[in-house]
Amino acid sequence: MKELNNSTRDIARELARKYSTMTHDELDILESVLVPMKFAKGEIILKEGDVCEHVYYVERGLTRQFYFKNGKELTEHIGVEHSIVMCIESLFMEKPTHLQLEALEPTLIYAMPKRKLEEVALHNVNIQILFRKILEESLIISQVHADMLRFETAQDRYLKLCKLSPQVVLRAPLVYVASYLQMTPETLSRVRAASLYLDKG
Repeated sequence: MKELNNSTRDIARELARKYSTMTHDELDILESVLVPMKFAKGEIILKEGDVCEHVYYVERGLTRQFYFKNGKELTEHIGVEHSIVMCIESLFMEKPTHLQLEALEPTLIYAMPKRKLEEVALHNVNIQILFRKILEESLIISQVHADMLRFETAQDRYLKLCKLSPQVVLRAPLVYVASYLQMTPETLSRVRAASLYLDKG
C-alpha cells in the first residue's frame, strides 16, 4: 500500500508541474482525488452508453478513443503517457457517450472524478487553475486535430502526427493511426514510404 501512496504523490507532483504550482496542502488534496486504475491490453476503459465521470491521466500505456459509424470503427484520439483523455461532452453534460475508450497496451491510469475535482477546486485556486488548464489543453488538441483533417494533405497530416506524437506513430497499430488521420491503411503505407524516401533524400 505504501508504494501506491508514493506513486499517487508522484502523480500529484507531475500534474502540478505540468499544469499549476501547488502548496504542500494542495498537493495533499490533489493526491486524495487521484484514483489509480490498471487495464490489460484490449480492455475497455469506458464503453459506449456510459457516462464519463472522470478526467483520465495516462501514466503508462496507450489508449484509443473510437466510435462506430456505418458499422466501421473510427478512431477519434490516441493517448500516450503523460496525457489527458476524457469524453468531454459526456463529462460536462452528464449524458451517455458515443465514444469508447480502450487500452491498446497494458495501461496505468490515474482517474480524477469530475465532481470531486470541482468540489476541491472551489476552495483551492491552484487546483482550479490545474482543472482549467487540463480542459484548455484538451480543447486545443481537439481543434488542432480537426484543423489538420480539414486543411492538410495526407502527407502533411502524417508528418504533423510524427512531430506532435511520435510515440503514437511508433506504437499504435497502423490501422488505428490511419483511421485517426482519416485515410485508408493503404494510403498511410504510401505516405510513410514517401516520407522515408524524402528523409533519405
